[in-house]
Amino acid sequence: MSKIHDDHLTENPKAEKNSREFRRIKLGIFITGLSVFAQLYLFQPLLPELTRYYQITPEHSSLAVSAGTVGMAAGLFIFAFWADRIPRKRLMVASILLASFLTMISAAAPDFNILIALNFLKGVSLSGVTAVALAYLSEEVSIGVLGTAIALYLSGNTIGGMSGRVVSLLIAGYEGWHAAVLSMGIICFFLGLLFARVFPDSRHFSPSSEPFRNKFRMMGIFLRDHYLQGIFFIGFSVMGSFVSVYNYLGFRLEAPPFSLPHSIIASVFLMYTIGVLGSMIAGKWSDRFSSKKIVWSMVALHILGLTMMFSGNLAVMVLGLGGVTFSFFAAHTLASRMVSQRAPVGKSTATCLYWLFYYMGSSIMGSSTGKVLSHFGWNGFITALIILGIMTLGVTLWIRYHKPKNLHLYTIK
Repeated sequence: MSKIHDDHLTENPKAEKNSREFRRIKLGIFITGLSVFAQLYLFQPLLPELTRYYQITPEHSSLAVSAGTVGMAAGLFIFAFWADRIPRKRLMVASILLASFLTMISAAAPDFNILIALNFLKGVSLSGVTAVALAYLSEEVSIGVLGTAIALYLSGNTIGGMSGRVVSLLIAGYEGWHAAVLSMGIICFFLGLLFARVFPDSRHFSPSSEPFRNKFRMMGIFLRDHYLQGIFFIGFSVMGSFVSVYNYLGFRLEAPPFSLPHSIIASVFLMYTIGVLGSMIAGKWSDRFSSKKIVWSMVALHILGLTMMFSGNLAVMVLGLGGVTFSFFAAHTLASRMVSQRAPVGKSTATCLYWLFYYMGSSIMGSSTGKVLSHFGWNGFITALIILGIMTLGVTLWIRYHKPKNLHLYTIK
């Protein structure tokens, strides 16, 4: 089997730096990041608009975002069993185009419950890209440039999330949220067509028919590993806190004492560029130091940033938001690497579980914290997130000084 595999690689070498194929892969994988995250968080800056249009409360409006991330989590669980049975590019193209179509339809949703249902289905569709993008890169790109390709994919995720929020809010400010959503759906549909044209087909992927019971067994092992439980909680917590802040920040900034117009509020989402910096710096640090020895400091920075957001001074508020954004992306980068390093077998399944908890944090915290905001105001909202941050800091410190245990779980009999 090994010789056959080696012969196959010799006939079809992986994409190398400066090759035409690698340039096509870089462009294509960047497009996927733009499309997926522009659509997934499209409604986040539009929540005040949805609140007024559908005559609902702020916490109810947040379901427009949570529905998509719940759909993403549900889809990732499904694709954990099915993704290796479907050609990579075919799944990614179908996912982007279907999600774009659902986005366009959602612009005409006559009822908020219909909007929630459409966003859930969109999240399920987009999970098809997330489930296989990194697997495609590891299969098709040379190890010497794999890090560059992955960094470009994550940058596309971040820039897509940022541009989707900024563009949609700017369009909504002048033409209304319906036009903003329809425009984003059309843009992402054409991005999907461009992706289908430029992205190379897999050359090193062979569909797998591994029994589902093996996947379930590995998931059970990972869920019993206390170390991984801690990492899953970190992903759940920092993502939930981050999404909560951005979900409700618009309400805070458009009200006194700030009373900012849409154009200025939209510019706040440019803070996502700080997230790109956070991911890059955390990645470099993790090459020099153990991730578990530095992730606690990012959670501590997250708490500091949240504390600054109590302020009624706009400059201090924005600086605190920068700390929250930088620390989130850095902690997420470190936690992702820790999961992969911990799992000696079934790394893709372990990573899938991490993403599940990650998006569950976005869904559950993103909506539930809206109730805190409604009942206790902005200061109560921030206080709740700080308490969660302190709990997370405790988990990171436990991981920092934790000696590897539970490894007997990975002795497959």
